[in-house]
Amino acid sequence: MNVELWMWTSVIGLILVMLLIDLFAHRKAHEIAVKEAAIWSAFWVATGVAFGVLIWNYFGAEFGQQYFAGFLIEKSLAVDNVFIWAIIFASFAVPRKYQHRVLFLGVLGALVFRGIFIAAGSVIIESFAWVLYLFAAFLIFTGIQMLRKRSEHSDPSKSKFFRWFSRIVPSTNEYHGQKLFIRKNGALIATPLLMVLVLIEFTDIIFAVDSIPAIFAVTSEPFLVFTANAFAILGLRAMYFLLADMMHRFVYLKLGLALVLIWVGIKMGLHDFVKIPTPISLGVIIAILAVAIIASFRVTRVSGANKPEAVKVGE
Repeated sequence: MNVELWMWTSVIGLILVMLLIDLFAHRKAHEIAVKEAAIWSAFWVATGVAFGVLIWNYFGAEFGQQYFAGFLIEKSLAVDNVFIWAIIFASFAVPRKYQHRVLFLGVLGALVFRGIFIAAGSVIIESFAWVLYLFAAFLIFTGIQMLRKRSEHSDPSKSKFFRWFSRIVPSTNEYHGQKLFIRKNGALIATPLLMVLVLIEFTDIIFAVDSIPAIFAVTSEPFLVFTANAFAILGLRAMYFLLADMMHRFVYLKLGLALVLIWVGIKMGLHDFVKIPTPISLGVIIAILAVAIIASFRVTRVSGANKPEAVKVGE
């Protein structure tokens, strides 16, 4: 895949423009309604799909299918990330009108960190091809662990990282609008929003450890890995406001994600022995996720009215 410099600069420029549009559209703190979240979610998904169509037309069907497989993996794994965001916001009782700004900054940081991880991963794989077997083993192990603990969701606000950060950063328990810092008696003090932002960045780094190797299982092209990640992440904020209040209904999603990780791990581990065509790999991923989502909604059709307290969005 021959990606010229202008393609990289154009994509990065497009992402920056889209971020600016999003920031301008939400420049005033307000609660994001479901209808607004649905419109923005549709916009971000359409943008990601449109870019995939461009890849397909310009570079051919194989690379187009690799992009869509990567985009689907990143988008589906992001749903679990959204669940953790809901827990963080509920733990800190973050007013809903301030959540978008925190997520905007969190996504911006996620793009930077994932860009670094992708660049490092590409160099490592290029220099040490055997590392793909380590990635494969890690993905299979992670998938099995996710199967075993599919009903568990850790609370980052109770982690050792949270306790460490709380000790070294002077902070207040009161919110001051969308400010991350305030001055009190001449000293710079962090507001709870800074801690929320740091936890969101921290959890995304943890999730990236799973998702980056997973996408390398379906494509080794850095351009496709980065763009699939970027367009999947850009829509996370809207996805959160659309899905956070119904996350309790995705009871089999973690099971589906675990099977996806195991599948792509097996595919990566067999790459030197059995070449699994991208259309088959993409079809398996779609089938697993579709069954998990449909089964989740069917089983919670009646009991779904009882929403767990842990995942309520901050009022």
